[in-house]
Amino acid sequence: MNILKSLTFEPALGWVAGGLLSGLLLLLAIALVIHGLRKGRDTDADRWALARRTAMVLILALMVLTPSTVSKTTNKAVNATDVFIAVDVTGSMAVKDAGYGAQDGISRLEAAKAAVRDLVDIYPDASFSALSFGASASVDLPLTPDVRAVDNWARGLATEPTSRSSGSSSDAPLDRLTLALKQTKDQHPNDRILLYLISDGEQTGRDERRSFSVLREGLDEAFVLGTGSAKGGAVPLTSDVGGSGAGGWVTDPQTGQPGISAMDPDTLKAMADEMSGHYQALAKGVTVREGATASVSKRYRVTTVDQVRRHVTPLVWPLALVELVLILVEAGQWVRTSRRLL
Repeated sequence: MNILKSLTFEPALGWVAGGLLSGLLLLLAIALVIHGLRKGRDTDADRWALARRTAMVLILALMVLTPSTVSKTTNKAVNATDVFIAVDVTGSMAVKDAGYGAQDGISRLEAAKAAVRDLVDIYPDASFSALSFGASASVDLPLTPDVRAVDNWARGLATEPTSRSSGSSSDAPLDRLTLALKQTKDQHPNDRILLYLISDGEQTGRDERRSFSVLREGLDEAFVLGTGSAKGGAVPLTSDVGGSGAGGWVTDPQTGQPGISAMDPDTLKAMADEMSGHYQALAKGVTVREGATASVSKRYRVTTVDQVRRHVTPLVWPLALVELVLILVEAGQWVRTSRRLL
C-alpha cells in the first residue's frame, strides 16, 4: 500500500516530449484494437495475438511516462551567517571630521574601526571576511569565525600613502568582492551572506564608477556605512602606511591650497540602492548597534533548519521485463507461423 501511495510518473524525456510520445503510443494501441475487430476472421491474428500486441504498445506508453516511487528524507542543515566587511583606506579616510557613538572629531578610519568592532559583537557565531581598498583592493582576511583575527585586522588598518594616490574610486573593491562572494556561495550554498562597505564615498578618479548591482544576486543583505561629514576637511599628507610625513596637507593642484575632502552621501546611497541594500551614516551618537543593522542582525544568526529532500526512484524495470516476455512470445509465434507457411 505504501508503494502505491508513493507511485507517480516522472517522464525521463520531460512532460512535454514524454506526454506527446506516450499519447501517440496510446493512439497506436487503439488503432490496433479497431483494426483487429474490423478484420475479424480475415486476419491470421487471433484475439490472444491482438491482446498481446496491444499490451506491448500500452506497456511502452507507460515506460515512456517513467513510473516512479517518491520518498522524502529530512536532513538537518545549518544556516550560518557570513559577514563580508570592506573598508575604504584611501588618504581621505584620515580626515578628522567623523564621529561614532560618544566620539567626535575622529578620523573617518577610526570611526570605521569602531564600526567593525561593533559588527563583530552584534553577529555572534558568524564568520567574517575582511577587505580593504584604496588604489587597489585586497582580501586581508579570508572567511573565518575567529573574531580576534577580525579585531586585530581592524586595529591594524591604516590609510594608504597619499603619494600613491591617483584619485579615489568607490568601485575599487568590486572585482574582489564579486569573486569572493561567488566562491562563498558555491562552497556554502545554505549560508546567508551579508556585506558591510564602509567609505566616505569620495569619487575623484577619472573613470566613471561601475555599478554595484552585480553583487545583488550573491547577497542576502547589504549595508553601506558612510563616515565623515558633508562639510569635510583637509587631507593630511602621509608618506608611509600608518605614519605621517613632515606634516602638511594634500593641496588642490588648481588653487594650490589644501584640498577639502567631504563625504558624498549621494554616491553612498546610490551604491546601497544598486545592491538593494541599506545606507546608514555614522556620526556622533550613532552606531551600527542601532537602526537597520541592529534589526537585521537579529534575523541573521546561526540556525538549524529541517530540509526535506525528495528522492525519485524509477520503476521501469518490471515493465521492461513484461515487455521482454511479450516480445519473446511474439517472436516465437512469428517463427511458428513462418514455418507453417513454408
